Amino acid sequence: MQLTRRDFAKMGALGLAAQWAPQLIGQATGNRKVGYCVIGLGRIAKHFLDGARDSEHSKVTALVSGHRDKAERIAAEYGVPLENIYSYEEFDRISKNPAIDAVYVALPNSMHAEYTIRAAKAGKHVLCEKPMAISTAECVQMIDACKAAKVKLMIAYRLHFEPTTLKALDIVRSGKIGQIQSMQGANGFNIAVGEWRYNKKLAGGGSLFDMGVYCVNAYRMFAGAEPLGILGEVSTSDKSDERFKEVEENVSWVMRFPSGALATGASTYGADMPGFYRLNGSKGWLQMDNYGYAGQRLQGHYRGLEPGTPGVSFDETSQEKDPMQFVRQADHFSECILLNRTPQAPGEEGLADMRVIEAIYKSGASQKA
Repeated sequence: MQLTRRDFAKMGALGLAAQWAPQLIGQATGNRKVGYCVIGLGRIAKHFLDGARDSEHSKVTALVSGHRDKAERIAAEYGVPLENIYSYEEFDRISKNPAIDAVYVALPNSMHAEYTIRAAKAGKHVLCEKPMAISTAECVQMIDACKAAKVKLMIAYRLHFEPTTLKALDIVRSGKIGQIQSMQGANGFNIAVGEWRYNKKLAGGGSLFDMGVYCVNAYRMFAGAEPLGILGEVSTSDKSDERFKEVEENVSWVMRFPSGALATGASTYGADMPGFYRLNGSKGWLQMDNYGYAGQRLQGHYRGLEPGTPGVSFDETSQEKDPMQFVRQADHFSECILLNRTPQAPGEEGLADMRVIEAIYKSGASQKA
């Protein structure tokens, strides 16, 4: 059975892609698994480690950490040979390890560019967590380094592999809710004391980098275009709060797209703000609640396709459990490596989001669109 990229996307939206992908890729690659070196062993890395363990065409073969004892515990849990544990100082030695095909960069934001570029120079493909970097200049350097080394670069937008999101995208592209007129969304949480995320040297910025990027990426995806104008506001409610000495607490913005659609977004590190987006079209609406790792809820309504026919309403909650988003993400990138395909979210996708993030900050500072 021959499937096009469009066919596969449709199957993904229907929850069928996982059923066919292993068989198709396996036939083409002899069931070879791509070996990943996980760089950084924090919370997000745990999800990827579980995802790779459950996947068909991915496996973790090496670890990079500044804490040997922690790395050894994780290596024992996931079957990684002790000789494949590296310190950051030893990182460049991965070039000599044939068990490593790719790296997964799960480091603080300001370290993404350095380790992506070093991995590329070592001849390894790169799956990098979002935000891609802390500036557009760094994003360009990462893209250029991977192109020069002829390795693939993908940014880890896990929701691109989540069935509820894919269904929403399929509905939008089908025209069922008509022309999108407005989009709203928000995402954030009350950050704990002691987090690296509010250290500007490590994070690059505050809630917009960490949480707002989900909304930015969703708006660009659903609009199918880049914004023409951006208006941003940046604020901190309590300037004596030690968490916000270096980065902002709250961000709000408006994006104007070529179609005339307007998108408003908000992010925070100062309150529990469950992630959501709502799309309002000329013929209906969609809303997804929960940017988390499981349990996405999609609601919507759109008119009947023919005049006089009843409209369609639905309210569905995904039954998929963590780490399925990471399973699909890992196997998609592995598929791209094994079959020499372009990743679904290449470096240029991360660069586009970073352009928007920089524009929001610039607007907030200048008080001009």
